[in-house]
Amino acid sequence: MFRSDATVVVVVGAGLSAGSKDRPLALRLQGEIDRRGGGVPHRRAVVVDDAWFLDHPQLHGHPTIAIGGPGANGVTGSLVPRLPILWHQGEESFVQADLDGTPKRAALWGLDALSTATALSRFVEGGALDEMLSRVWVGKGEWQA
Repeated sequence: MFRSDATVVVVVGAGLSAGSKDRPLALRLQGEIDRRGGGVPHRRAVVVDDAWFLDHPQLHGHPTIAIGGPGANGVTGSLVPRLPILWHQGEESFVQADLDGTPKRAALWGLDALSTATALSRFVEGGALDEMLSRVWVGKGEWQA
């Protein structure tokens, strides 16, 4: 399929509502990751839905970023209780991640579509994405943000 140590899996909810709101955010994040990968093979992101991810255990070893709330994304639901909160805006928007563990995991979510978009922006612009990628791609050639 693809190398688990370099390709990031971005997961959105499979439902129609979640897909219509969270998939554009996932595609934005995929573009950011692909750009940072600089065309190096496997330094990229793929977007899948939570049902597909959960049905394919071979993906579970990949660095993973779940987008959307625990009610809309089953992967987020499984990660939220286990991941530390890196950033939050009140009780509305959250960035949770384990950048030290293997594989790397993150959950970006909010109480609504706007709050989830805020979490994504904070993850990218606040440097957590670059931190995650530097840890995923370290030792696999030079990496630059």
